Amino acid sequence: MFRRGLLAAAVAACASLLPLAAKAGPTLDAVRARGQLVCGIHTGVAGFALPDSRGTWQGLDVDLCRGLAIAIFNDPNRVRFVALSSSTRFTALGSGEVDVLFRTSTQTMLRDTTLGLRHAVTYFYDGHGFLVRRDMNVQRVREMRDSTICVLQGTTNEQVTAEYFRSVNVPFRPVVFERTDQAAAALNAGRCDAFGSDASQLAAVRSTMPRPNDWVVLPERFSKEPYGAYIRRGDDEWFDLIRWYTYALIEAEELGVTRANAEEQRRTSVSPAVRRLLGVTPELGQSLKIDPAWVFNIVRAIGNYGELYDRHFGEATPIGLPRGPNNLWTNGGLMYALPLR
Repeated sequence: MFRRGLLAAAVAACASLLPLAAKAGPTLDAVRARGQLVCGIHTGVAGFALPDSRGTWQGLDVDLCRGLAIAIFNDPNRVRFVALSSSTRFTALGSGEVDVLFRTSTQTMLRDTTLGLRHAVTYFYDGHGFLVRRDMNVQRVREMRDSTICVLQGTTNEQVTAEYFRSVNVPFRPVVFERTDQAAAALNAGRCDAFGSDASQLAAVRSTMPRPNDWVVLPERFSKEPYGAYIRRGDDEWFDLIRWYTYALIEAEELGVTRANAEEQRRTSVSPAVRRLLGVTPELGQSLKIDPAWVFNIVRAIGNYGELYDRHFGEATPIGLPRGPNNLWTNGGLMYALPLR
């Protein structure tokens, strides 16, 4: 009885300290004071960030920005998008022009340790590939001797392309562009024989070509390209919010919480994990200094991770990219949410 009494007292003490231990942090305070999240995104690539016919940004990265605005303000419209090129994105983040980057940015050791920035958690797994004209009849990339390859300045793809051709002793000619649309236009005009980039972006470029069936993404992959949200170093509370926000979207899919059933699940579920996730019990939101119903608000508005993927890359889209490593771990993929408890 004595030991049980001590344990109960310790648990109660920890619970009472939870709201006090969680600080909002300077970035979250600044975002709230401004009344708006400022989110760095791509200059334009289908599936991740591209304006629609009405000029409204659409894509996975765009929805991740909107979901974060919901977590903070319960309003998907309280976000301003800043389109950044590959060569300017990290400078813009470091200077405070944006609060966070959701911008197809590969997580690497040197980026994490030398730029004054920090990546939070992987939200998309990819790999470097090449897009070529189908009538080139190329089966393997090493067959493209003396080819002209479009690459993007300031990306890991520029480095991976050069390192691969050098490793197989095959000469090539790089043509460097700042933006994806510039590289795609050059490829379509015949200025390049191939485009070297991440496979998801190549599939997106292919879907926007005038004749998509004239192009093929070769099956070989030459690198690991895990995309992560980037923030500035030195704000642990902002890091925690970005990290656990991303995990929450994955956890929602794991638990079967969707846009269609979120309200019912919050009202009727007896699962402790679902009740925590949807804010019936408030500790997750309290630990981040945000609304206890933050995940419920997000999923009800934009869906869980799987719904985001299907909306922007699924079979019903022009891109039609199989989930592969972006599937849940229970379905053979790499998506795995750390326990939200």
